[in-house]
Amino acid sequence: QVQLVESGGGLVQAGGSLRLSCAASGNIFSISNMGWYRQAPGKQRELAAIIGSGGSTTYADSVKGRFTVSRDNAKNTVYLQMNSLKSEDTAVYYCYAIITTGQTSSGMTGRYWGQGTQVTVSS
Repeated sequence: QVQLVESGGGLVQAGGSLRLSCAASGNIFSISNMGWYRQAPGKQRELAAIIGSGGSTTYADSVKGRFTVSRDNAKNTVYLQMNSLKSEDTAVYYCYAIITTGQTSSGMTGRYWGQGTQVTVSS
């Protein structure tokens, strides 16, 4: 059983900052990609930022230069530092991770999601 627990969402004024955290726990052998998606009201879920196990990162064009994704492999935790927030960043942010469970590398690999955390940016 694997669980992703997010924290750090909330209400912030435009131009402000927030930091999201997501910790994975359970029967984890390894984690490859971790990252964040977001879903605004009436829109499809979209990628915000991804970080690989080696630290390589990918960002949506809309957040480049403002958001920074990082991870602590020892804690199975991924972070999203969001600066210079805009009203269009308002969304539910979902943590995700590709996790291999079990005791060896031949365990099951799947994509897991957090429950989502609301980020609201007021203009």
